[in-house]
Amino acid sequence: MADEETIRIYDDKADDYAKRFAADAPSGSLSKFMSHLPAGANVLDWGCGPAASSFHLKAAGFNPDPVDASPEMVAIANDRFGLSARVGTFDDPVPEKRYQGVWANFSLLHAPRRDLPSHLTKLNNALLAEGVFHIGMKRGKGESRDRFGRFYTYYETTELTGLLEDAGFEIMHQTEGEEAGLAGSVDPFVLILSRKI
Repeated sequence: MADEETIRIYDDKADDYAKRFAADAPSGSLSKFMSHLPAGANVLDWGCGPAASSFHLKAAGFNPDPVDASPEMVAIANDRFGLSARVGTFDDPVPEKRYQGVWANFSLLHAPRRDLPSHLTKLNNALLAEGVFHIGMKRGKGESRDRFGRFYTYYETTELTGLLEDAGFEIMHQTEGEEAGLAGSVDPFVLILSRKI
């Protein structure tokens, strides 16, 4: 089930989050993801936040489908970017064989560890043949809450790649690094680009 406290915090801090992560150009990881998409691709932006990535996807000629559990984030996405973002959680159904790409950038880290395998399988089913999947997660072990109270699940890179392979994905590229998030702490992360087998 979606963590109501995490959603409430994102609602409260939606404007701060949108300002902190605003970008005039796509990130390197988004550019790499887009380079593997066919022209006009349908892309599920799962846990889109204020949907800056969907804005860049749309500007590049793709057809983003931004979804987030925070109504305030969805309101920002629609008001600022003119997107048809909608409210939804990871537990909601996802259409099968609908998308050429799925972008889940630092969103699935809010799902409980026990639920991630089924979420990954659902996303694999949502992709068309050879569809591409980007996931960004914080590295580490266990589950905890940050200083705001948001729920996080942490993964070591080898654990995450194993889960992706079990769900029917082939790893194409992975990058590790560190970055300061909304809470101010500098945390290690991993970005993985994979393809549906």
